[in-house]
Amino acid sequence: MYFYQKKYSMKLDILTKQVVNLTRGVGRFISQEALRFTQKDVEVKGEHDFVSYVDKTAEKMLVQELRKMLPEAGFIAEEEQNLEKGARFNWIVDPLDGTTNFIHSIPLYSISIALADKDDIILGVVYEINLEEAFYAWKGGPAYLNGKEIKVADSNILDDSLIATGFPYHDYSLIDPYLELFKDLMKSSRGVRRLGSAAVDMAYVAAGRFELFYEYGLNPWDVAAGVIIVKQAGGTVTDFKGESSFLFGKQIVSSNGKVHGEFLEKLNKYFEKELL
Repeated sequence: MYFYQKKYSMKLDILTKQVVNLTRGVGRFISQEALRFTQKDVEVKGEHDFVSYVDKTAEKMLVQELRKMLPEAGFIAEEEQNLEKGARFNWIVDPLDGTTNFIHSIPLYSISIALADKDDIILGVVYEINLEEAFYAWKGGPAYLNGKEIKVADSNILDDSLIATGFPYHDYSLIDPYLELFKDLMKSSRGVRRLGSAAVDMAYVAAGRFELFYEYGLNPWDVAAGVIIVKQAGGTVTDFKGESSFLFGKQIVSSNGKVHGEFLEKLNKYFEKELL
């Protein structure tokens, strides 16, 4: 399949695999730095929001190579505010999703890269660094984990499902309904997990490890790559209203599709006022 509807000179599958190789290389840099990283290297961006030279250097490495792959594309990236956004194509980049895990030596963090054609995500790569697992997909193709095709789980009800979420760390505006929903899900599922990397959570939904992931307060670089990986694996992605404003709307639900409706019913029970 030529790069998105045969309009471009590069094949989309080849481009995706080039991005996978890039994330593996930058992932090795992050792994090496993890061995010498100390708390003195931590910078505070905002309330409970951290960064380090590792994030910044990794992003520069990614941007440099992504520019070569598709020179006409702009960037939407977490750490760099001076990158130009493209008129049509944009790389959406998180160089280290799970920074808090990284700075506390908890071995679960990832690189997340997506390519958007305006508002349409056409490829995504999530590379979980410690397990060396590359999850990826492109528009019109399957979803993969290290070269093997993946699909979402078959569970039909929440009671048979393992669910992932993320805890708010600076936006507490929805904390009360969030906690009420959390208590409900503790009783009506196989469990709720909080890994610390939204990109990995979504990749795990695509691979059938989780049936569902939900969170609010997220940014585009947290979820963009996961969106297409989940969709190409057969899953469903919406915002809390069941609509499509998840990329910039800071609310997301991704699932195997089969438990999506049941989950949204529960969510609407507790978030009814907030979703009006």
